[in-house]
Amino acid sequence: MSGTADSPHVDTSAAWSFPMQGRNTFTWEYDSERERLLNLYQKGKDKQWDSTKRIDWSLDVDPYDVLGTPENTLALYGSRQYARLNHREKQELRQHMAAWEFSQFLHGEQGAMICSARIVESVPDIDSKFYAATQVMDEARHAELFARFVHDKIELSYPISPHLKSLLGQALNDSRWDMPYLGMQVLIEGLALAAFGILRDRTDKPLPKQILSYVMQDEARHVAFGRLALRDYYAELTSREVAEREDFVVEGCYLMRDRLRMQEVWETLDFDIKECMEYMNRGPRMRAFRSRLFTRIVPCVKDIGLWGPKVQQAYADMGVLEMADRDLLKLMAADEAQAEALDVERGELRARTREVDHAIAEGRLNTNDAR
Repeated sequence: MSGTADSPHVDTSAAWSFPMQGRNTFTWEYDSERERLLNLYQKGKDKQWDSTKRIDWSLDVDPYDVLGTPENTLALYGSRQYARLNHREKQELRQHMAAWEFSQFLHGEQGAMICSARIVESVPDIDSKFYAATQVMDEARHAELFARFVHDKIELSYPISPHLKSLLGQALNDSRWDMPYLGMQVLIEGLALAAFGILRDRTDKPLPKQILSYVMQDEARHVAFGRLALRDYYAELTSREVAEREDFVVEGCYLMRDRLRMQEVWETLDFDIKECMEYMNRGPRMRAFRSRLFTRIVPCVKDIGLWGPKVQQAYADMGVLEMADRDLLKLMAADEAQAEALDVERGELRARTREVDHAIAEGRLNTNDAR
């Protein structure tokens, strides 16, 4: 893999594996009455796409300025560590931050693919199996395109963060069929969806904007799937069972919050770790970024019924409790609409390009005829 001599890389010789818990469930009840889930399944089939065709991979990306975001929006901007960097070191920092961020997206998408396959195996109702099968394909496509973007365009990659690895392990190593739903569909996918949205709205670079917009179109369906399936199930659980899931949500949200501090980047670049971590905890840009990252998770957790005092206190401590009243359906609809609008815009641009090319060709033909 390309990059500097001391660049981090994924050690492909050390695969992460562990025995799967739980059971495979077959159902012989094929008459589903959950119309909303079947509608989502139909949309999942209708919205399949090919990342090699829908995305314009011919677009160039500067590995030292992947997203084109202003300097003052960088998480470490304003710290003493950042002030000590020269121009070359700031460029290197941008590459490493983008590499870390998109590498975590890549690892999360592989985790989502495995969780989705696990849901197909273990979920007891047939309509959820149908939809989860479409999501396996979605996540495979996302992992494929993020791998290509990281390897070919950023030219640098990072291993999975310990916090993301821990949450994935907990979700997959639980024997209860709903835990991969909760860990992946609600927590990991919810946070990733918000992170994608922040980067999509900030970047002025066409290739990452395409990737993020189109992935978000899929992810909006995935979060909706987890919300619909779990809301019905959790309404039937005992108070003890609900409390167990709330404990998982609290721990998972703290893991997701802590993984955003990019400790692996500061260690790789030999920065002052203590100073960087303190600034990431208290810096104004990171506090605002963290609060936006929970815009999808908090209202979804409330909606599925995991809204006891412990969960509310955790969100209050994180400063995101006010997110509970966000309109999740409106956010998801906006995500899907942006992807569709981008398709229209790109189609119009291609049509204008063809018109210009045609006019130029006709002009040359007329000039030759005149001669």
